Amino acid sequence: MASVNSLSATIQQRVADALGADPLLRRSDRADFQANGVLGLGKRNKANPRELAAEVVAALPADDGLIADIEVSGPGFLNITVADSAITRTLAARAADDRLGVPAKADPGITVIDYAQPNVAKEMHVGHLRSSVIGDALVKILEFEGETVIRRHHIGDWGTQFGMLIQYLVEHPHELDHDSAGGAGDEEAGEASMSRLNRLYKDSRALFDADDDFKTRSRNRVVDLQAGEPETLAMWQRFVDESKIYFNSVYDKLDIAIRDEDVVGESGYNDMLVETCTLLEKSGVAVRSNGALCVFFDDIKGKDGEPVPLIVQKADGGFGYAATDLSAIRNRTADLRANTLLYVVDFRQALHFKMVFETAKRAGWLTDEVKALHIPFGALLGKDGKPYKTRSGESFRLVDLLDEAVERAGAVIEDKSGGLLTPEEIADRAKEVGIGAIKYADLSTSLGRDYVFDLDRMVSLNGDTSVYLQYAYARTQSILRKSGDAKPVAHPELPLAPAERALGLLLDEFAETLASVSETYEPHKLASYLYALASTFTTFYDQCPVVKPEPAPDVKENRLLLCDLTARTLRQGMALLGIRTPERL
Repeated sequence: MASVNSLSATIQQRVADALGADPLLRRSDRADFQANGVLGLGKRNKANPRELAAEVVAALPADDGLIADIEVSGPGFLNITVADSAITRTLAARAADDRLGVPAKADPGITVIDYAQPNVAKEMHVGHLRSSVIGDALVKILEFEGETVIRRHHIGDWGTQFGMLIQYLVEHPHELDHDSAGGAGDEEAGEASMSRLNRLYKDSRALFDADDDFKTRSRNRVVDLQAGEPETLAMWQRFVDESKIYFNSVYDKLDIAIRDEDVVGESGYNDMLVETCTLLEKSGVAVRSNGALCVFFDDIKGKDGEPVPLIVQKADGGFGYAATDLSAIRNRTADLRANTLLYVVDFRQALHFKMVFETAKRAGWLTDEVKALHIPFGALLGKDGKPYKTRSGESFRLVDLLDEAVERAGAVIEDKSGGLLTPEEIADRAKEVGIGAIKYADLSTSLGRDYVFDLDRMVSLNGDTSVYLQYAYARTQSILRKSGDAKPVAHPELPLAPAERALGLLLDEFAETLASVSETYEPHKLASYLYALASTFTTFYDQCPVVKPEPAPDVKENRLLLCDLTARTLRQGMALLGIRTPERL
């Protein structure tokens, strides 16, 4: 089906045609919409704004079924009220479309999103949460909008620590052997993998610190790894494979899909590092300074006033993160042919990415047609306003955080269910509600802000929480189940109650909300919209009976249309945020 023009877009065009300029249309408390552009145009043309506004009103088509009332107020504002019939007709068109009237991009591009960056042989902690959740939501939203999205999980799978780990495994070959107990589920297998990796890391680190000969052998092993020595690579691959078992178990718990083909870690660009440095040095973008290959910037200086360079290659010949990130840009633009690169990484890396992107621009790998953007996000805080830590000061294990959220959600659901749900149903809902609560708390926060991790608030049925949204959706399903033989049918001839109008106008904003999110990469705008939708539906539910007391048949059908479209919009919007919508709560 062709995309459905929103009421605001249609009115914007009508008034623009009559005004000959942008009407600056916005939602208003005085009417449905207010056009403020007349005032500015009047001032520019030295005309009386009120007289110009009256001319615009006179030039608008009469009795077209779109505008019920338009008045001139103040110095020349236009207050516009939409006809009830226009609201209902537009909603009917949205309801008839599988995409709810959201158009697919006419000229989609290719976007690479770098997110969810765990480290091999290390446990995932709360610091990995935001990148994973935000990145997954952006992938879903951009794909729904029609963009071709390539996921990249830039895992930490390279570097000097692997020399220590591999050498220890060579000398203790049975340390990574799997436990003999079979039949373990994904979660148990993941925990077992991380247990083995933790044990191996601690033992190898203890030997590395205590035995100088082992330390030397470990450093030599790093050279073997970088050179691609077969036995060393095979050992390294065992670490990667073992870690993936663990990663998959955590992401399965978080309800985020991580595909093997999307995992391209630091090692994936190893063969490009020398060439990247050569290209930068030959072009003059990078220069040697004290033996290191550096890129300098006029506007980036340290506290002493001296330039702070981006070090691409160290004086000892080793490569740092900059060389890997620049090689990744080359791969993503030249080989994957992406025109947008998004990096969902915390705000502390802002300076690094600023220097990397500027270097890539100087080298010609980023252009006006190919852009790279850092999508920074704030920190996860405890109730004390400090970074979320355990009592011992360590970062919380991500799995512990997720388990606690599910446990809290289960307690709330059991308390509110009144015995209507079985223990199995409570367990299933607890996962959907608990994980949804964590994701929504993250995604409803604007990216640059820190937020307080408060599970009691997150799983509350009141306030701006995912549970509130899920409960609103479950209520729509309850209404639809109890509606008997009545079906959702549009009746444009019926007048709308204030709560019906408010809900209808908000439902009409879904496509525009998604367009804004995909343009600015700010998922919190979608979360805010969905919360407003759930709140407006709650008011509608309280003021406009659908089942009891039963209204007239045509009124009931029209209200069922509003319920059904609300349900579909909530379900689709929450799915784009990676949050499930239980049919019953």
